[in-house]
Amino acid sequence: MLWVVLPYVTFAVLVVGSMWRYRYDKFGWTTRSSELYEKRLLRLGSPLFHFGLLVVILGHITGLVIPASWTEAISIPERVYHLIAALAGSAASAVLVLGLLILIYRRRVTSAVFLATTVMDKVMYAVLALSVLSGAWATATTQLVSTEGYNYRETISPWFRSLWYFQPQPELMAGVPLSFQVHVISSFLLFALWPFTRLVHAFSAPVGYLSRPYVVYRSRDATPTEVAPGGSGTHRPRPGWEPPAGPGTGTRS
Repeated sequence: MLWVVLPYVTFAVLVVGSMWRYRYDKFGWTTRSSELYEKRLLRLGSPLFHFGLLVVILGHITGLVIPASWTEAISIPERVYHLIAALAGSAASAVLVLGLLILIYRRRVTSAVFLATTVMDKVMYAVLALSVLSGAWATATTQLVSTEGYNYRETISPWFRSLWYFQPQPELMAGVPLSFQVHVISSFLLFALWPFTRLVHAFSAPVGYLSRPYVVYRSRDATPTEVAPGGSGTHRPRPGWEPPAGPGTGTRS
């Protein structure tokens, strides 16, 4: 149930839920930004959280997706890989946890931000905190206590890859330390909640900016009329977007 059913159910909910949310709640597909309510703590906590999360995600992709034989093929011994992963992962986890704690503190003590917090926001923060803190716990209790640490690339990594080619091997997770098991389960719960929270903004990309027309800004002057081309009368500018006139094109309507 935990190592076969839960992953596939999570993936289905993530894909179908995201499609449903985009189809029926496009205006709700947003971060629900609270920057207008408080900026000082947000400017500190948000960069720490997002940059720490980016490094952690890259580390997870390297550890789970890339087999150990690939890194050894490019002359990176497992001992060196473990040392780099432990140091970089610990630093990124510390930054991520600090940013998350600042954001949670800000949301709780700033009255306007707290009043704008929905029930789903609270559930999301709880599951997100469980996933992040359990990952930091796993790193601190297994990867930093010795130079060898726990080699998850022999158990968790091949189990994770087996899910993608539909030959799951749940027996690989039997002897995994409890801290890693809690981290994996909480991460799946987080991804199952993902489509129904503000986290959907991570799937957004400003592709439309590449093809949209220019935004033309005009001042509110005291003369609301323009001279009509070829005539002596005046008319009001037409509403809507008008392409800016190029050099030497004369007066535009």
